[in-house]
Amino acid sequence: MRWSDPVTKSRPSKSAAFDTREEAEEWVDRIRRAAARGVDPKTATATLNDYGDDNWAAAMRGLEEKTVGDAYLPAWRRRVVPALGHIPVTMVTAGLADRAVMNWIAEGVSKSAVKNSLAALSRVLDQAVRDEVIDRNRVEVSGWQRQYERYEDELDDPRSLALPDWAALTRLADALIAASSDNYQGWGDVVVFAACTATRIGEVSGCRVRDIDTDQWIWRLRRQTSPGPGGLKDKGTKGKRSRRIPIIEDIRPLVLQRIKAANQDPDARLFVGPRGGRIQTGVLHKATHWDKVVTKVGYEHLRRHGLRHTGLTWFADAGVPLHRLQQIAGHTDPRITQRYLHPDTEALQNDGNLLSIHLRAPQRSPNGPQLRIVQ
Repeated sequence: MRWSDPVTKSRPSKSAAFDTREEAEEWVDRIRRAAARGVDPKTATATLNDYGDDNWAAAMRGLEEKTVGDAYLPAWRRRVVPALGHIPVTMVTAGLADRAVMNWIAEGVSKSAVKNSLAALSRVLDQAVRDEVIDRNRVEVSGWQRQYERYEDELDDPRSLALPDWAALTRLADALIAASSDNYQGWGDVVVFAACTATRIGEVSGCRVRDIDTDQWIWRLRRQTSPGPGGLKDKGTKGKRSRRIPIIEDIRPLVLQRIKAANQDPDARLFVGPRGGRIQTGVLHKATHWDKVVTKVGYEHLRRHGLRHTGLTWFADAGVPLHRLQQIAGHTDPRITQRYLHPDTEALQNDGNLLSIHLRAPQRSPNGPQLRIVQ
């Protein structure tokens, strides 16, 4: 597209690539309609990130400086831009915003932070409406508070979201491979590796060959791959620090096969998609028909993050001490890690019996309470 600037008389241009002629013609028509309303064509094709940066002050006018600086701006930069910033402002839909909100909730973002993120996004899109870049603000995410409560309930008992055993994991991995259009073995490898290391899909995607120590069989987890402006980006771990993950004997042949497939290149990604691209949870979900497969094998409750719940539950049941489990998980709060410990009811009952015996023995507690039955 090329046009004449009425002020500078210059001839700026804008270009984009599309898969079909229809998509290209729709893009051209959209720019023409915007230009007819007096909207600069570059503004009409700007990404949400660029539009927000250029029009932030106008979008936030009328708000207190503290609200903008302490709440909306951090929410915009930390959550909205990484999730949606690369998308053209004219193509931001309620569905995209809804999925972003669900991901924030799943990542443990607080309710107030989700609210601030939505408020910042909504005000930027309201400004786009005033600038006539879009005809209306389509982001109307409803029901997220109820979804947040559901996630909180699940996180109170993350063990309930885990697969029961190794057989269930391998059966799931095989079913996902079979359901993919190309029967790509890598999808199953990603699922097994994520569950047995108790890690997130983004962390698995960020793993490079050099991060694996095949002498001690330790994975130095240093980074994760996540959506950002311009596409997928590698960044630091969620806790902003690396951690060491043991690689159990059962998956070592899988890891060696992946290293061999990467030609021993230390900078190569250990796991990639069928075309060599980076793995992301949405692609895994779509390529393997995740929802249909997990329902078919009897685990309809399982989401991709459930693989991490599976690994942490298995580590806990194997007797890994709490402080080590916390380091493997990367949790900053041990109370979160404690949710994975098995609730041993019999042991608790025995502890109560010991206290009763102690209180009933005068020679052990001469000045303590003397229990008696009252009829």
